[in-house]
Amino acid sequence: MEFLTIVLFERLGLLLILAFILTRIRGFRSLLDRELNAKTTIVHTLIFGLFGIVGAMMGVVVEGEAVVNRSAVFSLGENELLVNTGLVAIVIAGLLGGPSVGLGAGIISGLFIFSLGGIGQWANGLANVLTGLLAGLTARFFSQERVIAPSRALFIGIFPPILNIGLLLVFVPHSEMMVALVDIIGLPMVLSNSVAIAIFTAMISTSLHEQEREVGLETSRALTIAEEALPYLKKQSSLEVAEGIAHLLYKRLEVAAVSVTDNIDVLAHIGKGDDHHRRGDQLLTRLSVQTIETGEVQVAYSQEEIKCSNPNCPLQAAIIVPIKEMGETTGLIKLYFRKAQHIRPVEIVLARGLGTLISNQLNALATEKMNTLIRDAELRNLQAQINPHFLFNTLHLIQMLIRTDPMKARHITVQLGHYMRFNLHLASNSLISLEKELAHVKAYLEIIRTRFSRLSFNIASVEGVGETPIPPATIQPLVENSIHHGLKHMPNDGVVSIVLHKQPKALQITVRDNGSGFAAEMLGQAGETPLASEHGSGTGLYNVNQRLIRLLGEESRLKANNLPTGGCEVVFQIPYQ
Repeated sequence: MEFLTIVLFERLGLLLILAFILTRIRGFRSLLDRELNAKTTIVHTLIFGLFGIVGAMMGVVVEGEAVVNRSAVFSLGENELLVNTGLVAIVIAGLLGGPSVGLGAGIISGLFIFSLGGIGQWANGLANVLTGLLAGLTARFFSQERVIAPSRALFIGIFPPILNIGLLLVFVPHSEMMVALVDIIGLPMVLSNSVAIAIFTAMISTSLHEQEREVGLETSRALTIAEEALPYLKKQSSLEVAEGIAHLLYKRLEVAAVSVTDNIDVLAHIGKGDDHHRRGDQLLTRLSVQTIETGEVQVAYSQEEIKCSNPNCPLQAAIIVPIKEMGETTGLIKLYFRKAQHIRPVEIVLARGLGTLISNQLNALATEKMNTLIRDAELRNLQAQINPHFLFNTLHLIQMLIRTDPMKARHITVQLGHYMRFNLHLASNSLISLEKELAHVKAYLEIIRTRFSRLSFNIASVEGVGETPIPPATIQPLVENSIHHGLKHMPNDGVVSIVLHKQPKALQITVRDNGSGFAAEMLGQAGETPLASEHGSGTGLYNVNQRLIRLLGEESRLKANNLPTGGCEVVFQIPYQ
């Protein structure tokens, strides 16, 4: 019995080597992912059926109480019994492929075992068929697991040998010889088969983890490279972009050289062969043209496909990756290798992933640039608006003052000059310092104070906030709104106040008046939508609100409130930077 156990483990060890090779087949993953259709079911049925046949051929032949030493079993004598090691393959077929694969593999290997003859040929053949079916049905209890745990497989593996032994006793009844043979082969069969099945599932699990770990590492590397490539992609010059990307990929990837091209010429080449692969070389290879036309990754496995004119070129193979912008191939990345054998599937997957990530980044940058241009155009349009009525009224005021108060006219002219100069430079900057914004407001108020002597103005300044960035022409339209609409019906004692208040993360700015306040139906819409002209300067509030939100974020949105003592206030926040 001990000798038989050792021999069975030796034979199963050889079988497990074949199983290890099986786990390296690409299509084997479809079993693990439960992605089976009619085609894959037939293919895996045939594979495991052949695997079961090989296991049966490697089985141990027993005659009487003696173990017959055969390297492979092709037929059995009348008094010879096959200790079947092919049950391992059938159990795995059922556990991974379900009842269809398990039953099909069991039938194939069972027919082969029956054809061998010998004692118990019916029992051994039927045992394979039933084992495949039952293992497949058992797998349904573990359908949520990609691979059954080795401990569970060890337990499941006990039953197929017991079933085989039971069938032997059934098909060869009342035979003292069979009882004696079962006593000899029973324990070795159970022990060796269950352990082999557990080892096989452990091998599958290990192989799967290795693949997932390798994919995870390559994915992480691709994401890291894509992130590091972003500063180069932002450069304006295509030559600078190509040079930076080529240096980065050559540094990060295990390649012989890297070339970056547009659709016509090589823009950069880093690495081996740089003495004859140079910037400005034209794209001549069929694969390069094919990559540009199809937008698909191409692989050159020979120097002939690379078409290098230098016979001593060290570059023998390449992966050609398309770079796309807005769906069009605008360039190529060529990863060169010294030998075709250096191009593994993982290199192709990594190259394809890098091409996709870099293309996505280019598309994102193009979209961001377009949005920035649109946003800047909108902001320039909003910032460049000047109220023509204010200009005409001020010029008329200066004309009157020239006769009655020339010094006052000179002062107002200077203030108007400051005001106009500020407005002319509105389109130059999206943000200015608060100090400049308040100077603009003061110039405006000097003019208004002369026109409306009944009004008074207060600006509560706070030290240390002069350099706080703010969109230009933000406070002045709010003050103008208070004067022309909030205080419109105030004959005397109208007051407009600008209050600055430091908060932990932002500077709060409030423009307040003691006028009539907002109408109830307008209060919730102030700054949110452009209002009709009869409601006042709702468009001005809306423009200011849009500038604040677009340049400083949602936390800077205008908030309008009516005051319990009369009048209203408009409040917004400028985050510290």
